[in-house]
Amino acid sequence: MTAREAVETSGAAERGRSVAAIRRLLPEEVRGALGRHFLIAVPFLWLGVFFLAPFLIVLKLSFSEVALAMPPYTPIAEWVDEAGSIHLRFTLNLSNYLLLVEDSLYRRSYLNSLGIAAVSTAVTLAIGFPIAYALTQVARRWRFALLMLAILPFWTSFLIRVYAWISILKTEGFLNQLLAWLGLISEPLQILNTNWAVYLGIVYSYLPFMVLPLYASLERIDVSLMEAAADLGCRPIKAFWVITVPLALPGVVAGSLLVFIPAVGEFVIPDLLGGSGSIMIGKTLWSEFFNNRDWPLSSGVAVILLVLLVVPIVLFQRLQLRRTVG
Repeated sequence: MTAREAVETSGAAERGRSVAAIRRLLPEEVRGALGRHFLIAVPFLWLGVFFLAPFLIVLKLSFSEVALAMPPYTPIAEWVDEAGSIHLRFTLNLSNYLLLVEDSLYRRSYLNSLGIAAVSTAVTLAIGFPIAYALTQVARRWRFALLMLAILPFWTSFLIRVYAWISILKTEGFLNQLLAWLGLISEPLQILNTNWAVYLGIVYSYLPFMVLPLYASLERIDVSLMEAAADLGCRPIKAFWVITVPLALPGVVAGSLLVFIPAVGEFVIPDLLGGSGSIMIGKTLWSEFFNNRDWPLSSGVAVILLVLLVVPIVLFQRLQLRRTVG
């Protein structure tokens, strides 16, 4: 045995003795509890570092005042020397939130964002539900291939896909040329730089987020329930609404949230497809942050947007929990 092998062997033996000593000191129940707490602490630590900490920074900035400095805002807490007494002074500026409430531009941005996101989510659900239902009805050997086709757009860049829609929707684009060739229009339609283009872009981009949760819920539905309904004389369409749709509600809710939440704060699609006439909160926030360099006001925009999205979700989860417990 070489000297290196002897060192490695002695090190392994020492580690083994240490583990055995820990096992003697800690009962099995304590070790199990520590393991469970560790597993729970990891995701909470992740959320604390990558969600809570950035949110607290943005919240702090929202109470600051814009300044011609670097960074371009005033601190909300600073040490001051007054008459020889050094103390910490806090200055909270609420004018940013008052401006967001009083200025019609920001109200329109929030309302337009919520409206466009709601309509896009409804259209995505109307398209995604039949697709997910059809995937569950085909033979199992074809499901994986068809599911891959549904998520195939994820394999290309999101920005490239949005730019492709510009080529399709512009006045001399593929869509207008096709409609003119079919004789359906005499002059090009103005689709690009309108809200219709924004709807198309959001529905196309977020459709897989709706299809996958719906497919997961629909696939778990027991087929014998539909067969039992048919044996009892229930028509297929009624059985679909009475059995399939209620059992698929978890997938409907999950898919709707996955589409609605990012659609509210969407920036790329309204900026590229909607043009200057499309007012959404994502574009407004970007303009305040980069063009006006008003970091406190843009932080207030982000905080209110987060509250508008998180509060309904929390209330819905509590309602679902009460229904489950009840």
